[in-house]
Amino acid sequence: MLQAITKERSESSAILFEIEKAFGGHAPNVFQAYAAHPALLTANWQKFKAVMLQGKLRRKVKEAIASVISYDNQCNYCIAAHSAALRSLKMSEPEIAALFENILPDDFTGKEAALIKFARKANRNWHGINGADHKELVDLGVEEAEMLEAMGTMELFIAFNRFADVMDVEIDF
Repeated sequence: MLQAITKERSESSAILFEIEKAFGGHAPNVFQAYAAHPALLTANWQKFKAVMLQGKLRRKVKEAIASVISYDNQCNYCIAAHSAALRSLKMSEPEIAALFENILPDDFTGKEAALIKFARKANRNWHGINGADHKELVDLGVEEAEMLEAMGTMELFIAFNRFADVMDVEIDF
């Protein structure tokens, strides 16, 4: 068994190295926890890159979505991780605390604020999403690709929240 684990970890090394580069020399524990299953590590890293590092929405908007989703799902690991990311994007501790209370800093546009609130509602009460919610976004000029990015961010972090909690991933931020 030890040999199999060593082989799997070796297969994960290149991906973990890429993750370390993307995170400034640190591979977050949530990704390291997948190292024993290289295919899952690769799949989750690819999805993370597609959702968080590409697209039309600013990284700060995506981190805000990840933060409120993690807060609502009570995932301490992800709250710590995304609060650290928001701090690196020049958001203050009081602004982060206000974000959790649905009060967004002024540097978010009306469209961005609506997307954050929409993603949060979709996480908390997806059965309550209706045509009026979609119309509000469309009326603000939200493009379908932007809505999909917001939903993709929500979806990604619902999964990471569950994984980090169930696997008891140690906070490293």
